[in-house]
This record gives sequence, structure tokens and C-alpha cells, in this order.
Amino acid sequence: MLKRPHLGRAGAGALIAIATLALGQAVAAGTSEPLPLPATSLASLHAPLPTSGRFAQRLPDSPPEAENVAVIPAGRPAIRVPILMYHYIRINPNPGDRLGAAVSVTPADFRLQLDWLAANGYHTVDLEQLRGYLLGHGELPARPVVLTFDDGYRDLYTTAYPILREHDDRAVAYIVSGYLGAPNNVTREQVLEMSQNGIEIASHTVSHADLTTLGAGELARQLVDSRADLERLVGHPVVDFCYPAGRVNETAVRAVAAAGYQTATTTQPGVGHGAGDRLLWTRVRVAGGESVESLARDLGPEEAAVVVTRPSAHPVLRVPSLPVILPLLAPRPGPGPELLGPGLGP
Repeated sequence: MLKRPHLGRAGAGALIAIATLALGQAVAAGTSEPLPLPATSLASLHAPLPTSGRFAQRLPDSPPEAENVAVIPAGRPAIRVPILMYHYIRINPNPGDRLGAAVSVTPADFRLQLDWLAANGYHTVDLEQLRGYLLGHGELPARPVVLTFDDGYRDLYTTAYPILREHDDRAVAYIVSGYLGAPNNVTREQVLEMSQNGIEIASHTVSHADLTTLGAGELARQLVDSRADLERLVGHPVVDFCYPAGRVNETAVRAVAAAGYQTATTTQPGVGHGAGDRLLWTRVRVAGGESVESLARDLGPEEAAVVVTRPSAHPVLRVPSLPVILPLLAPRPGPGPELLGPGLGP
């Protein structure tokens, strides 16, 4: 698998310590608890995924049945959850572009990866759920995995989003707010639609800037303005962030915390996460042409789960009568063709 970290092992360890110190300073300043989750976010921590099957209906008098469910119980201070890093979901338009090929996962490969995750018992969660778990707000399903998409390319909507919907999967989209509506990027309308259908919208700055090169004023603008713009668009807090190209230093970490973000991801490889290092969370890069076997190895050891018994989440089903089915079988328009163009880089 292609790995292109920008920091050495020692540098990554130092920055984790910096992030912990930066968060700890809030305690020294008088805050005895971790940064709070927005109140509007708490209600969605356990929101159910859409049910699959358009023809399913609950029988009116069917009592719930008990079932055994594997979960990661609340209370663990750190857990192993792979955060997968995608960029393009497309066929690379320029075979000579090695960087483009490295960050381009074909639609067929992406569908195969989601099929494999589902067949092997993985459950997609978003950063709100992961953050909520580590801050003490409930449990996670067994084998959780986070799917993240950097930059907000147009194929996020035209290609990745329909495949995610097919699988009833959640995901996180890191959006460069200043590029909304550009020829190769998602539009505001597309972002709003995805936000309403299982895709968490997170910030990736205003213009994909290298935060380590900016003065204090521009650094704050890139972080604050992007967050504010996305919040106005989706109508709720945006508190998750991704460092463009993985470029991060102590100043950037402190600025991200000051801007009100509660998590930030890097391009550093790893699957272990805790609340104390949540401004420097690691990810698993998914490279173009990577086999499912290679991806499986990169997921690392899974977090131990326990089995609990609770009412069934799967109601008894019946098929509606024919007059109900026929309208549902009518062709429905799909998204437009994939638009290809120059990228922003990883």
C-alpha cells in the first residue's frame, strides 16, 4: 500500500504530545472536562442506518424478538478503529499521472471493498460516533470502520455516494469550502443532499492551504471561515477537520483547537485513537489498485467486542400488494456522469 507520511515516527509522537498538551491547557485554564459535544450532535450518535429494501414494511402486531449483538462497550479510553482515507473514486483519466493513479480508486474496486467490509462484519461509523464514544457517550458496533473522503471532488457525489447508499454505509466528506461548485468539485446542493443522507460533512480549510506556512491571521481564516461556511450550508455544527496534505505542526494544532474543532485527522498511518490525541488522529490510506487482501492487512487487529442481548432491530417483513410495488418499479433518474479534471493533491 502506498504510504507517503510527512512526519517521521519521532515527529508523529512529538505532535501527539503537543496535541495532548494543547487540549490539556484548556483544563489548566479552568475547563475540567473535555471539549463538549454540540448538543445537536448528541441525538444522532445512535441514529439508525436506513433500512435496506424499498419494499420492506413492519407487520403491525409483530413483537420484537431478542437477538445477540456484538458491541464495543462504553468506557474504553482508547480503541482501534481504522479511519480509511480516500480521495478520488474514478478511473484515472491520465495513465501517466502517477500521483493521480495513486489516489484514484476505481468504482469497481471501491464497491468490492465495501462488499468485503460488509461480508466480514464491519460497520461503518462516522467521526461524530467515534468522537462521542471516546468522550463517554455510548457504545460502538463491533468492527467499526470510518470511511473518509478528502477534498470534495465531484466524483464523491456522482460515484462514491451512490455506492455508499447501495450499501447503507456512512462516511465523512472533508470539504474545501472555497472550491464548492468548481468544475471538478461538489456543489453546495450536492453537499446538502449528502449531509441529509448519511454523509458527515467536515472541514478541509477554505483553499486546501498548507497550514504550516501561514501567518496567524490567514491560518485562523482558513479554519474559522471554512467551518462557518459549511455550518451555514448544512445547518448544524461542523467540528471535525482534516489537515490538507497532512501538513501539521504545533502552531496548526493550537489553531485547530482554538477554531473549535474537536477532532482532526492526518495522513500518518495507524488505527489506534483516544480522546487525548484527537487533534492528530491517524488514518489508513487506500491506494489506487490496492487489493482487498492488502486492505484487510492494513486494517490491523480489531478491537475486542462483547455480545449483548437486546430487542431485534430487524422487524418481521412482508411484501406490499402489487399496486404499491408498481410505482416503485418505475425508472428513477440517477446522478449525472462523472466529471474528471485536475485535482487538489492529497
